[in-house]
Amino acid sequence: MALKVLSALDAAKVQLYHFKAIIIAGMGLFTDAYDLFCIPPIMKLIGRIYYLDHHNSDKCSVMPKETQYKTTPTAVVSTLVSIALLGTAVGQLVFGRLGDRAGRRRVYGLSLGMMVLSSLACGFSICKTRNCVLVSLGFFRFLLGVGIGGDYPLSATIMSEFANKKTRGAFIAAVFSMQGLGILASSIVTMVVCRIFAVSSNEPKSETPDEADIAWRLILMM
Repeated sequence: MALKVLSALDAAKVQLYHFKAIIIAGMGLFTDAYDLFCIPPIMKLIGRIYYLDHHNSDKCSVMPKETQYKTTPTAVVSTLVSIALLGTAVGQLVFGRLGDRAGRRRVYGLSLGMMVLSSLACGFSICKTRNCVLVSLGFFRFLLGVGIGGDYPLSATIMSEFANKKTRGAFIAAVFSMQGLGILASSIVTMVVCRIFAVSSNEPKSETPDEADIAWRLILMM
């Protein structure tokens, strides 16, 4: 029975459901890329909000207090960037196996749901103290990575199963090309959100207005 279904899909002409599958699978990879690549500029915002330049005393000693250079330590940036990639590796193993056992469409929906909830949780990040924000952000970034890891193998597999043998390569390429759009969107959204807050801020002359703490959270939640 399964072989007959696969044979029918291989021989099927390109129809509307093929493009629906491209959009559904592609939006998952679009979101993956957005979530993975939006974090570096956010770490710059976090540095300006939560860090004085304690690890660069030379600059602090020669600059006025109100213009002290603020930046997130390299180790913290590397940890928060890589922890999502670690979660991605775990998610690929876990969700790949679950997809074979419980059904790819069901598990794919589970991985997308995990990504959405983790993104929202990253934006809330519990509290406003530096250590609490970083620990909670790291935890939810790991869970986000697990969801992203499930999306990678399942998107390609689902698309390859729906496509016919003549267009399979092109359809899979179309799905994975959404990653480039996701990277572009992460930069555009970051610039737009920061610009909106800069224009509407009640402290236009401040280097780091209070609204900056809301801005990075909104970028993550989008």
